[in-house]
Amino acid sequence: MSSSKAYPKLVFITSRFPYPLEKGDKLRAYYQIKELSKRCDVHLISLTDKVVSQNHKAELEQFCTSVSVYKLNKLVIYWNVFLALFGKKPLQVAYFYHWNIAQKVKSKIVELAPNHIYSQLIRTSEYVKNYHNCPKTLDYMDALSKGMERRIQKQKWYSKWAFKMEAKRLNNYERSIFDYFEHKIIISEQDKNYILHPERHKIICVPNGIDTYFIDYEGSKNPAFDFVFVGNMSYPPNVDAVKYIIEFILPHFPAAQFLVAGATPHPDLIHLSTKNKQITIAGWVEDIRESYSSGKIFLAPMMIGTGMQNKLLEAMAIGIPCVTTDLANNAIKALPGESIIVANNEGEFVQHLKALLNDENLRREIGEAGKNYVKKHFSWTESTKIIVHLIQS
Repeated sequence: MSSSKAYPKLVFITSRFPYPLEKGDKLRAYYQIKELSKRCDVHLISLTDKVVSQNHKAELEQFCTSVSVYKLNKLVIYWNVFLALFGKKPLQVAYFYHWNIAQKVKSKIVELAPNHIYSQLIRTSEYVKNYHNCPKTLDYMDALSKGMERRIQKQKWYSKWAFKMEAKRLNNYERSIFDYFEHKIIISEQDKNYILHPERHKIICVPNGIDTYFIDYEGSKNPAFDFVFVGNMSYPPNVDAVKYIIEFILPHFPAAQFLVAGATPHPDLIHLSTKNKQITIAGWVEDIRESYSSGKIFLAPMMIGTGMQNKLLEAMAIGIPCVTTDLANNAIKALPGESIIVANNEGEFVQHLKALLNDENLRREIGEAGKNYVKKHFSWTESTKIIVHLIQS
């Protein structure tokens, strides 16, 4: 893409290449870049620990004036994380920060002389925190420290110390990095309240949106599965949710069929599926809308994790009735019992799921209300206007 208008020059830096859209940070970056390109001259700087194909790069080039990709070296990653054990920075910040790449990024930014820098996640903040020739925005996205803290309880006794250490370091880093950026944004009020900086009220909430790709989709009229869960299936909160369904919910529904779809299924889930004929593991699906519409109910008992669950927005946009926890719905703020069903323990889940499975009209009503709620409240165009305002100000 070439720039022909006098738009503000924006450097947008990510810790992963924003395509394909199998992870939440990629999806958020992709759609924000797509919208920002209508008002800004976007220059993408992307770190990656995987090979980026030319086709994937071309997907971003249609929105960006330039795309610079820097490959993280695996040996350097391991060395950096090892050294970080003896320091104070979070391990995941050390994972993504490479000194030699930092020099290239610095040179690139000096060459571009941007009007604004947008840094997605604290993982990229080390690359730009000391650049002061233009305003900068940090997208915390989620409160990573809280997500790490919630994972502690799920760990084996011998690994709890590492998660406690990382949660504490993330907490401290989220607080200290605040002062290096002129603007700070985050995905929800819930996450904002977990950033323990005395001026966290200055953080602006920028929610995710939903693409018409989901809203306009005509799903299956005869779903083959009773329950469906979709997501990045190597992401610990998603793995935890599916294990909860298998252990605590499926025994109450011995005739039910359960579909799990999404990239890189965890080996534990594959193993569990071989022992239980109720479970189907689909893995990566080219058109994920087909997986959503294959289930009568989208079931997401999210017990750990932070941020906004894109999977819920997408399922609701298609018109699938969703059952989830307060923890997940707090970011979405849908009305329980009207546009979403909320449960927080085994008994509540079973009660609501039985009611939904036995009443097709109720499923339709919840699904339609959820679709209307998402259409009204979640727009990439509207949410990205907040970022445009920060850049133009």
